[in-house]
Amino acid sequence: MTISTIRDTRISGFVRHILFAAVVACAALAAGAAHAQSDVAQRIAEHFSSMRTMTGEFVQFGPRGEQTGGKFYLERPGKIRFDYQGDARFRVVSDGTSVILENRKMNTVDIYSLGQTPLKVLLADRIDLSGSKVQSVDVQEDVTTIRFVDKKLFGDTTITMMFDSDSYELRQWTVTDAQGRDTTVMLFNVQRGVTFDPSVFHIDYRRVNEINRANSNRN
Repeated sequence: MTISTIRDTRISGFVRHILFAAVVACAALAAGAAHAQSDVAQRIAEHFSSMRTMTGEFVQFGPRGEQTGGKFYLERPGKIRFDYQGDARFRVVSDGTSVILENRKMNTVDIYSLGQTPLKVLLADRIDLSGSKVQSVDVQEDVTTIRFVDKKLFGDTTITMMFDSDSYELRQWTVTDAQGRDTTVMLFNVQRGVTFDPSVFHIDYRRVNEINRANSNRN
């Protein structure tokens, strides 16, 4: 395995991790609303649920100090996109039916049904998770931190989220796995209430099938 391949494999793991983290973060907000752990958690949940479209930038830090980032786009119901910039050349797109994880550098595409991924929770019209657990809510002057754990849904993974205490905007989240390794995602330059061209969430299924057939033939 080449150094380039190793790097691409790690970044691919980051792509999956950021999606998982985003879903768990939003699930925690829903849990806060459902269980009414505090008035703050309730207000944060309502604030997030009111957002139908979002776009902005993200930076992601991996457990070995790896750093990558790019832009994200979200439109309910069912649509999301992460564009990793620079050498990563990864793209994640959901068009409301399918989700693709595309490595443009390696020319590979993984495709999944949206309904078979936890993204369906994040991208639903109404976020609703029964049985989820907000472990703690810590309100400070500048930052409100919510710690979320649910073994049934996410195993031994723990999510720690930080929100602005005044605006309730999500600043960052950290995913801690069973081995104690952290992956942190920071959001910035977030805009809400934007209008997207349909091409933003378009998936070219013919191209996806051609790439997968070509890779299958090489193997």
